[in-house]
Amino acid sequence: MGAIPEASPTSAAPIPPTDGVVKENGSVNINDLHTSAAKLSIADNATVDGSTDPVKTPFINPSSISQIPTAAALTADQTAKYEKVLTTVSSWTTKPASTPNSPAIPITDSDRMWLTRECLLRFLRATRWSVDDASKRLLATLTWRHEYGLESHTPEYISPENATGKQVLLGYDISGRPCLYLNPARQNTERSNKQVEHLVFMLERTIDLMPPGQEMLALLINFDKKMGGDRPPLWQGKMVLNILQSHYPERLGRALVINIPWVVWTFFKLINPFIDPMTREKLKFDQDLRQFVPPAQLLKTHGGDVNFTYEHEAYWPALNELAAKKRAAMVERWVSGGKKIGESEFYLRGGEDGAAASVANGDGQVS
Repeated sequence: MGAIPEASPTSAAPIPPTDGVVKENGSVNINDLHTSAAKLSIADNATVDGSTDPVKTPFINPSSISQIPTAAALTADQTAKYEKVLTTVSSWTTKPASTPNSPAIPITDSDRMWLTRECLLRFLRATRWSVDDASKRLLATLTWRHEYGLESHTPEYISPENATGKQVLLGYDISGRPCLYLNPARQNTERSNKQVEHLVFMLERTIDLMPPGQEMLALLINFDKKMGGDRPPLWQGKMVLNILQSHYPERLGRALVINIPWVVWTFFKLINPFIDPMTREKLKFDQDLRQFVPPAQLLKTHGGDVNFTYEHEAYWPALNELAAKKRAAMVERWVSGGKKIGESEFYLRGGEDGAAASVANGDGQVS
């Protein structure tokens, strides 16, 4: 196989409304969200329930001014390495348990679907295009996903952790990356591993909402001054970093951090040695966020125009239903496409079939 041709810039702009998708009150018919992205048409900056001022539920699509960056073409050498990894992962029938002398765990359809073309490329980029290292990390992540119990972390199980809106998935940045807001001042539970499970759950939902052609997320962290001297313990920070860097490589597009008190600066200094240099470059501190996120999808608390009120009873079911419908649509397309390992995420997310092969990234997306 030769080098993959460079993709054309992908606009995140929606197209005119489709009958039956948008209801008369401005809300969206969730059951129609499985429609191909080329056919699904929703008004710019529409929310799930049609709320506007205040906004109470997630935006359906990126803003019309957001542009998903062009993906770099793979070189012949990168393509050859990808093909080697694809051959390796396609041969797997089991994944090892992390505890000694435990029986191997069968590879499931969920595992096979997770092993997309872009997934393999993300792990290759993260390992500097080492076929052996990428393959080892992919297998280790399959084991981690099973043993961590991702599929058992239901919305009902996680719900108490998000009751105060300490994490909010809302809107997209200028590159079409879903925006995940972290609000430490709204902490409502005691320090525990469940707080980390909560973050992982929200990362998975953020991935669910990525539009065709986008693989990364934007993290917006607001250390409100009311936070005072409280900060996450070092062990928790290291655990989160380890999970992100080991099992979600090449997922962070940008991290925007505002209102940083001195105790948090101290915390960042403590964990700085554990942060990957490439991740460190994506951190932006106390900058004007309107240059990174369209104001029409940026919260007022972060300098934008969106008057957002967190009401758990409205937001939580709307987010999870939207994410579930998008996941179901991806499964449907994966099954229709033949349950392939190495399937294109562009195709799975509703992109046109003919464009699927042309969006795989090489060295990464243009920022």
